[in-house]
This record gives sequence, C-alpha cells and structure tokens, in this order.
Amino acid sequence: MLPLLISSAATRAALNADEATELAAAFKALGDPVRLRLLSLIAAHEGGEACVCDISGAFDLTGPTISHHLKVLRQAGLVTSERRATWVYYRVRPETVALLADVLVPGGTLPPSDCSSDESELPA
Repeated sequence: MLPLLISSAATRAALNADEATELAAAFKALGDPVRLRLLSLIAAHEGGEACVCDISGAFDLTGPTISHHLKVLRQAGLVTSERRATWVYYRVRPETVALLADVLVPGGTLPPSDCSSDESELPA
C-alpha cells in the first residue's frame, strides 16, 4: 500500500527509484480493465462509496473474481473497505489517486538537458 508521504510527485520533482516502484504497483493494479472499471464505479457511486452488491451486477464475473479484483485495488492503496453486517463497502482513496494524477499531469520543470542541439533529435 502506498505510504501517505509527500513524494516527489507532489512536489513536481522527478521520482526517485522507491517512489517509482510504489506508484508503479498502483498503476499496475489499474492496468486491468475490470479493476479500472471497478474503481470508476466506486468513485461514481452516490456518496463515493459502494457496496459489493451495488457494483457486482455490472460485470459478467463470479463473486470470487470480483472480490479478487477489489483485493488487488485495496492492496495497491487505491480503495479502502469497511465491513457492515454481511456486506463490504468500498471507497476510493483520493490521496492515492491524487499522487497518481500528479505524476501524469505535466507542470513541473524539467532539469536542464545534457544533450547538445545536434544530438537531441530522436529517431522517427
């Protein structure tokens, strides 16, 4: 699970190796279409919280398969869960999603290039 630390992503500095490893795990969890859709369904649900019973009908998957995908999202720090009676409710962790967004949104300044203008062309 991602630690709740102010990272390079939040300060617009380049990620260090540890930060990149941690964030890559969250991006990897979202690399599956079912998990990406689950996260979207949870976030879009009224109040930003969804019970498994609210979202499982959106998939042609078994309950254990959906539970596995939700577990992966939880382990990656993308959602939290809370058991209430017989149901488990999920909520997106906005601080984790914000860290991922910070990596993807341009806005920081890049360090000066070591390349001269003659060597900076990339192959087509």
